[in-house]
Amino acid sequence: MKRQRSARPRGRGLAIFALGLLGGRLLAHVDGEYTADVPARHSRRIVHNAGEAIIATDETSRIVLANPAAASMFGVTVQQMEGSPLAHFIAAPAAEDAGPLEYFQADGRAGRRGTDYAGTGLRANGETFAIEGSLADTLHNGHTIYTIILRDVSDRQRVQRKLTRSHDQLRQLSSALQTIREEERTHIARELHDDLGQLLASLRMDLSLLQEVCGNTPDALRLIHGMDGNLLTAITSLRRIATNLRPRALDEGGLYFALQGLRDDFTQRHGIACELLADEAELRLDDKASTAIFRIIQEALTNIARHAGASQVTMNLYRINSELLITIHDNGRGIREEDLEKAESLGLVGMRERVWALKGEITISADEAPGTRIDIVLPVAGHTV
Repeated sequence: MKRQRSARPRGRGLAIFALGLLGGRLLAHVDGEYTADVPARHSRRIVHNAGEAIIATDETSRIVLANPAAASMFGVTVQQMEGSPLAHFIAAPAAEDAGPLEYFQADGRAGRRGTDYAGTGLRANGETFAIEGSLADTLHNGHTIYTIILRDVSDRQRVQRKLTRSHDQLRQLSSALQTIREEERTHIARELHDDLGQLLASLRMDLSLLQEVCGNTPDALRLIHGMDGNLLTAITSLRRIATNLRPRALDEGGLYFALQGLRDDFTQRHGIACELLADEAELRLDDKASTAIFRIIQEALTNIARHAGASQVTMNLYRINSELLITIHDNGRGIREEDLEKAESLGLVGMRERVWALKGEITISADEAPGTRIDIVLPVAGHTV
């Protein structure tokens, strides 16, 4: 006999076997063919004592058997369930003649097993709640008996919603803290450059005047030259610190020129060749996006300098429609899987948070030997200028 739709799982356990056997015999009883036997009584005992809610239906979605756990789940008695339509306890699909499978498959797969389906339960007091059902079928004397093991997952979904809400709040807090920190860095960088920088430059000019007046002796000249060298070192250090806090090129020239400066500084400081492939016109973005992208690439280069042992880095930024694609690839030792999950890998965490704050996606892998590859996709439709 050709069977239509099957939900038979593999190895669902003794309870399903017992329920299928007992359900078939109960169906035979309804048809006037049942005679009590030991296997049926044993099967009923197994189903009755099962901790999970178990019901069995025939092909017309009529409940032929239910255990106390199922009755308790829906707030009724076993007697009230047996013989009733399945639609009294599980939200029915649109089709009036729907079989038991349609009660679950409309809501899609759920859970870890391929036979777990999502559905909506209906309690006796009218309350609806989320359920998962594992389905199996048994053929008995030409009739199909459907075994359904039900789980109330409303508490689990409630916890998942709370976790999701908490995770979203943490993301928002992280984004707010990033913004505050960037504003503070910008403020400090400007203070350093405008106030302290000008003061050091003024001192150097005064030192030049002092050399003209008091630099007649070798000792005085040597002392003045030493002071001038120290002032020059201080000015250089000040510019480097201010640039690390907030590159002036980011405000004055835009992202493209800031990345050029970052590339040149990276090569000079670490001796690692770095290639920037980008079009200035495609990187004309607002301050939020420009700052985030600059910080992401800056952190990536910092990680390469510290851990990769690379001699070559390539940065590729290009636009496709409303998305900016960023690829950073080095020829170093390659990142290990366990490195991605280290709690102390705060640099990687910061990169991910900045990408996610812009609703983007980031992938870090070492699949293409040698080295590590970072791929980032950012929607920039609302960030262009």
